[in-house]
Amino acid sequence: MAADSENDKAGKSGSGRLILLAGLAGLIAGAVAVYVMERPSGNVAASIEATADGGQCAMKADVAKSLDAAATGSVAAMRASDTPQSVKDLAFTGPDGGKMTLADFAGKTLLVNLWATWCAPCREEMPALDQLQASQGGDDFQVVAINIDTGDDTKPKAFLSEIGVHSLGFYRDATMGVFNELKRKNLAFGLPVTMIVDKDGCQIAAMNGPADWAGDDAKKLVDAARAMNQ
Repeated sequence: MAADSENDKAGKSGSGRLILLAGLAGLIAGAVAVYVMERPSGNVAASIEATADGGQCAMKADVAKSLDAAATGSVAAMRASDTPQSVKDLAFTGPDGGKMTLADFAGKTLLVNLWATWCAPCREEMPALDQLQASQGGDDFQVVAINIDTGDDTKPKAFLSEIGVHSLGFYRDATMGVFNELKRKNLAFGLPVTMIVDKDGCQIAAMNGPADWAGDDAKKLVDAARAMNQ
């Protein structure tokens, strides 16, 4: 009951609270993340170890590093990957309930975010992610927010409806396979976790913790990531 009360209070805090959390995340990587237990599951499509795609991604390290200069302010916790990895085979369900992977977004720069309804920082940043998609989404960029609540779709859909999310697609992985795969790759330590993925499905930057995704700092970061794909 105490945990539910804390989540309710966190869910009502404003953008100042979100920016404070983001700042702490920048100083102490992942320190504000809500940690989750790993479950045996199998994002089978996501066994992407040493493959040709992984080799192609690894060669993008120098390009990825250029993102660090754009990761400032409320998104300062986003750090370029020393060794970019292919994540295009991460599997989940799409808005129509059908199976899909990040490869289905080939050609676009993606901001991939993992969230859950029981994660207070996730709940706080969801409206900002929706605003980012509304203002920046298009042929070359998309926010892909993947819900990892277990069980059916009722709770996450009700939450998104309650807060008035209209621009984000409803992507889902009830098996937590996406989170577990990213954890194995040392990219996810808690929730929320957010990655920048380039047009070839390479993870070029990642952060653990929330951010003000509707702010100017986030738009500057997105513009820099999109420029890398041109």
